[in-house]
Amino acid sequence: MNDKIQASFIDIYDKIEGWVTALIENLPNIIVAIIVMVVSYYAARFVNKWVVKLASKRIPQDSISNLIGRISATAVVLLGLFLALGAMDLSKTLNTLLAGAGISGLVIGLALQGTLSNLLSGVVLSFRKKIEIGNWIETNGYSGEVIDINLNSLVLKEFDNNLVVIPNKTIIENPFKNYSLTTRMRIVVSCGVGYESDLELVKKLTKEAIGELYKDDDDSEIEFYYTEFGDSSINFICRFWVDAQNAKNKLDAKSVAIRAIKTKFNANDINIPFPIRTLEFNNKLNINSPQK
Repeated sequence: MNDKIQASFIDIYDKIEGWVTALIENLPNIIVAIIVMVVSYYAARFVNKWVVKLASKRIPQDSISNLIGRISATAVVLLGLFLALGAMDLSKTLNTLLAGAGISGLVIGLALQGTLSNLLSGVVLSFRKKIEIGNWIETNGYSGEVIDINLNSLVLKEFDNNLVVIPNKTIIENPFKNYSLTTRMRIVVSCGVGYESDLELVKKLTKEAIGELYKDDDDSEIEFYYTEFGDSSINFICRFWVDAQNAKNKLDAKSVAIRAIKTKFNANDINIPFPIRTLEFNNKLNINSPQK
């Protein structure tokens, strides 16, 4: 019994001695690994601040800038971890970590496919110069001012002050119209005049009404075209350019133009007819007529 106990203590002593010996032998490598991890930690903090500062110059969203900074810092820490494991001759552990990271990344990517898609789309939107905060855009059946682009969604503020939250993925995959990219916009006004009207006079009055409102420095032409013989009127369109950057400016310009044309037509007795339905009461099939 005593021999077994003594043998057990000897085995324990041998193992502890082996561990101490291995620790002493690998002490330089351990010190190097610790130094590498410490350096990578402070380097990650520096990289995080530097990347956030650099990204904030081009990206107005703080959340996107912070995300890019954290990703850069994480990459630096992982690099330091791999270098530290390599310094300690733990190549097998390094391979195991890489394999585990690959499998974990695949599982997480499948589970969070929609979320990651919106996140990456948000990053892409943040770098796009054709859509920025403050722009007036129209997309997916909604129109409004872009007030926020975060990691998951884009927020629009509509005419009625309602907020519309649209997933970033939807913005990337569908076309959108940005009214703020240009400072000028073409306005189209449709109207009709009676068949008895002097068409040359109608054209002249319409151009005068628009020209009195918008006198362009670039002498852009006010276009006038008759389009069709309607049921009760001869229809036309008038096209002209105005300084506008959003849909509200477009509506304002069109509203002012319609009022000006109507005032001009009234002053010159130009009729703008409305549809007329004629009813005949001389029906021979009247129910009161005598039957033969």
